[in-house]
Amino acid sequence: MPPHPPRQLIRITIALWAGSAAIALAADRRPNIVIIMPDQMRGQAMGVAGNTQVRTPHIDRLAESGVYLPNTIANNPVCCPARATILTGTYPHEHGMIVNDLKLRGSTVTLAERLADAGYATGFVGKWHLEGGVRMPGFVPPGPRRQGFAFWAANVCNHNHFKSIYFRDTDEPIHMDRYETEVWTDEAIGFIRANKDRPFFLWWTCGPPHNPYGAPEEFEKLYDPATLQIRPNWTQPERFGTREDIAKYYAMITDIDEQVGRITQELEILNLTQDTLVLFISDHGDMLGSHGGTFKCKPWEESIRVPGILAYPRKIRAGQKRDLLFSHVDIAPTVLAWCSLDVPAGLHGRDLHRQLNGESDQEPEAVFMQIYEPRPQTQVPAGWRGVRTKRYTYARLEDKPWLLFDLQEDPYQMKNLVDQPETATIQAQLDRLIQQEIARTGDSWSVNLPETTMLYRGPAVVHPRELADKEPEQHKSPTVR
Repeated sequence: MPPHPPRQLIRITIALWAGSAAIALAADRRPNIVIIMPDQMRGQAMGVAGNTQVRTPHIDRLAESGVYLPNTIANNPVCCPARATILTGTYPHEHGMIVNDLKLRGSTVTLAERLADAGYATGFVGKWHLEGGVRMPGFVPPGPRRQGFAFWAANVCNHNHFKSIYFRDTDEPIHMDRYETEVWTDEAIGFIRANKDRPFFLWWTCGPPHNPYGAPEEFEKLYDPATLQIRPNWTQPERFGTREDIAKYYAMITDIDEQVGRITQELEILNLTQDTLVLFISDHGDMLGSHGGTFKCKPWEESIRVPGILAYPRKIRAGQKRDLLFSHVDIAPTVLAWCSLDVPAGLHGRDLHRQLNGESDQEPEAVFMQIYEPRPQTQVPAGWRGVRTKRYTYARLEDKPWLLFDLQEDPYQMKNLVDQPETATIQAQLDRLIQQEIARTGDSWSVNLPETTMLYRGPAVVHPRELADKEPEQHKSPTVR
């Protein structure tokens, strides 16, 4: 009979086994999910994007800890459609939010609902903008209208960044005593602490840097409008893109950067960093005078390109910059796959988690883009469809091509190549990509609205107690064709 092994060897063996088991358990653990999403932040407005005019040290550090994706694109660059696309993994013609201020259908199954069903704690903090009707004061009662989020600290939409209100689970408004981003971060940190021992999904989304432009004085004093280097395609507008506006826009982003630092620091303190997927993104960009334009809805880079940073130390190798095409519609399927959950059939987005993990080199050929309404006051003559590849941006109206840019030769999109003989072949190829995606997803030009519409009438501010159980006719959202 062999002699008993020494006790020290037994202890070492047990420790090695326990350590291996702990590593395997951690590797199989479902990640926490944190989406940090400013409103109307264009992808060029970060240090990691090569912008030396704006100060974003915490955002840049987040990129260093994961992967920076400069080809991150808003499929539908306007607030409500973009938010619903992120939550559903489908394009607006499927989920119904084709323009702002509609109500997301109750029958829609969201990413939050799927994660909640899998045992995740779910929390939403900030600007919701998926409830339709009047925007303010913005109470959404607990239950199905919160689309799967159990914890709630939010309003529907309020761009009074210095003096806002929000709600928890009653219609008593909570008045903010500080700039809104600070309050939203306080709420987010409270949610993280309360759920540190179980997988959680947190969506933090603020109003800034959406106009009206302005930040706390400590951030505004960092920027001198007179010394800013402006993009070469900028043309001085009367407003919403002046030098003063851009300086304040950058100040708002630096304030957001501080909130990114607070949230990521809390994850570190709680030892959650390794097992938390942090996605920093925006719903759309802001023209800020580029091409003489304002706001969003257009196919230019300042409108469609948004921040794209993913950090998940357990799975994603740090310090990467990848030209992978990534878009809003890809978020839900990619997150579900990372959480080891089934990706339902019928989602329009692509599961890209293997590409981001470095396990696959098969990449999307293009990102599909849509706008369904004309906005002639902001350079959108009609509803359009487009594709963004790594090299080209192409958009067309129903009856004719509109814009074609070679991003390799013309990164600021100064020369429209549409219908030029030398680009006929590539234009035909891009047209085919548009038609393929329209056919694949059930899109149609008939979804377009023929003209811009007032989506709600009457006062913009109505207290929820003043609304009857049946929504008054003047506050109903329009029927979407």
